[in-house]
Amino acid sequence: MNDDIGNDGWNAGPASSRQGAEAHDAAVRTALALRGGFPDDWVVPRKDIDHDVVIVGGGQSGVAIALALKRAGITRVSVIDAARSGEEGIWRTTARMKSLRSPKQLPGPELDVPEMSFRAWYAARTGDEAYDALQSIPRLVWAQYLDWFRIIAGVTVRYQTRLDRVESGENGLRLALSVEGEERIETCRKVVLATGFLGGGCARIPDWIKNELPPERYAHADTVIDFTALKGRRLAVFGAASSAFDAAAVALETGVQSVHMFCRQDDLERYSRMRVLYYPGSVEHFPRLPDRHRWHIMNALCCRAQGPVPETVRRATQFQNFHLHLGARDALPVFDGRSIVIGDLAFDYVIAGTGYGVDLAARPELASVSDGIALWGDRYQPPKEERNEELARYPYLTPGFGLTAKGPDRRVEDIHLFNAAAMLSNGRNPAEISGFRHGIPQLVTAIGADLYTADAEMHVKRALTPVEPILSADEYRHSIWTERAPAVSRKDRAIQPVRQDDAC
Repeated sequence: MNDDIGNDGWNAGPASSRQGAEAHDAAVRTALALRGGFPDDWVVPRKDIDHDVVIVGGGQSGVAIALALKRAGITRVSVIDAARSGEEGIWRTTARMKSLRSPKQLPGPELDVPEMSFRAWYAARTGDEAYDALQSIPRLVWAQYLDWFRIIAGVTVRYQTRLDRVESGENGLRLALSVEGEERIETCRKVVLATGFLGGGCARIPDWIKNELPPERYAHADTVIDFTALKGRRLAVFGAASSAFDAAAVALETGVQSVHMFCRQDDLERYSRMRVLYYPGSVEHFPRLPDRHRWHIMNALCCRAQGPVPETVRRATQFQNFHLHLGARDALPVFDGRSIVIGDLAFDYVIAGTGYGVDLAARPELASVSDGIALWGDRYQPPKEERNEELARYPYLTPGFGLTAKGPDRRVEDIHLFNAAAMLSNGRNPAEISGFRHGIPQLVTAIGADLYTADAEMHVKRALTPVEPILSADEYRHSIWTERAPAVSRKDRAIQPVRQDDAC
């Protein structure tokens, strides 16, 4: 990896920083060794099974999970990603914020190895003072850190490998893959979907956009957008969360003629309600709450979208050609053949910052098994005043992020969702940086427990297998006591009176 980041936000310099980087890499390898290194794989091999675990998604979650599995002695793991190398995850593609929204000191994919933390990596290349001066982590610097993390962790990602379909097999799961355009079938015992916000369903684009506008005239904020092609154009943005403001800001910085943002509410959401769940007790133990408590909390917190962060709002509102429409519930676009008309205004393009929907049936990789997956609507009936069709579509997961079966096909329970669809069951999106510290150990423990107990008889046999002696007897033979003392008769053992000076 090149230490000179340049346009990504900083420059590591030529000599001293490279020496610091090399010393830091060595310190990381030592730290991993001191924490037990990578034990031998203990999982019992199975005939006709290619992988014990397949992780779908080679971004920050997938790589961190792979490393944690390797440290747990589960090494027949394959990480796949549909993207090309360098385009995995969101940081160089659809994420548009200048800096991460998470505090810079927040634990991330390093888990219990602080030498692998962002702080250690950054300080080794720029110095402690540079880290102290950093207000927040620049997005592209974070992407460079993740590149380094994957390399130092020794995790290989199979790029341009897309999971098209999961099927139940005789001895495990069958995966229909597209590998650089070629179809391939591989088998595994466990699948982890580390697939971000889209992994639980789809980007939500309202019908009044899809049914009215030509496809080339709109895009969801989660997609890759060529903002240079919009230079000089009139842009409408629907939605007012952080991703909508990020898209508006990039468009304004690129040189669009104007941006009009339409918010259905009478004011911006000025609260980040989900932050009340960020304390360690909640992050770790929320899945243990009764269903009624989990539903009650999430129904209350999800009644409105999360508000935009101040930095991204200021980034857009500094432009005089940015205009915010509040209470715009009737702002519906109409295409007249040339322009997109909204009320008295005309536009050339629309960006929908309208969030995501949870719908496992909409995921192609789960389409063949989705009927057998239990949803919250199958397991819990809330009080009338708390009915929520969106929450009812969330999958009902175990504390280890595993799907639960609605019908006889128990193979679906070998699929784990480490993405936004886990929010209702597990308290929040585990794939956020702040969710790694507790979520990844919970996931790895659950996978290890399932693999171990599924082969219980083999592990019993292994435990009772005869072993070679570790002593030859040469070590102690010369110290064995062989001389026998003369026998003492009962008469000779008569009790003698205790002398006064012998008394206590």
